[in-house]
Amino acid sequence: MVALVDVVRESIVHFFKITSLLEWCGVITGTLCVWLAAKNNILNWPLAIVSVLIYIFIFFESKLYSDMGLQVYFLVTNAYGWYFWSKNRNNPETSRPVSIITDKEMALSAVAIILLTILPGTLLHYFTKASYPFLDSFCTACSLVAQIFLARKVLQNWLIWIFVDIIYVGVYISKDLYATAIMYALYVYIAWVGYQGWKKSRLETEITTKSHD
Repeated sequence: MVALVDVVRESIVHFFKITSLLEWCGVITGTLCVWLAAKNNILNWPLAIVSVLIYIFIFFESKLYSDMGLQVYFLVTNAYGWYFWSKNRNNPETSRPVSIITDKEMALSAVAIILLTILPGTLLHYFTKASYPFLDSFCTACSLVAQIFLARKVLQNWLIWIFVDIIYVGVYISKDLYATAIMYALYVYIAWVGYQGWKKSRLETEITTKSHD
């Protein structure tokens, strides 16, 4: 029993030793921004911008180049999401409601994910020392789609995030980014909360619309 306690203590100490202050800052801001997004709070966007700036440096150091490039994309879409959510936010009658993914959006998303997995994955495989080039590119492609759906308030963005975040947990554990792995495990839960909350908001909007007809 004493030996087990020592192993656990050593593991905890090792965990904190290998986790940098910068990574902790990224974890805290990243978790807060996703939680606020799940709660439909516009403050998620400025926090998200801080988080992605931090992770650009972290992923560069870890040679996760697709993820690093994804953060640059997130920087742009976070600015766009902040603007998009800001429009008429004080007027419930004209503010952007939660929408449902269309068949066209699903088809385009599938094509985009396939292309953005194969093409960048091949380049990273042959021309860089990237870790997990195809898996990394696949997760990046899914994240690209999910992020634009989040910015456009499409309900199903949360389902994509749940799927891709589960994969990311394994990837970051393999790269010794344990704090980031824990953050992404939290993301899975938060994304589920977000999905349920946005689904409820969507139903309330439909009921209100029907009552006005």
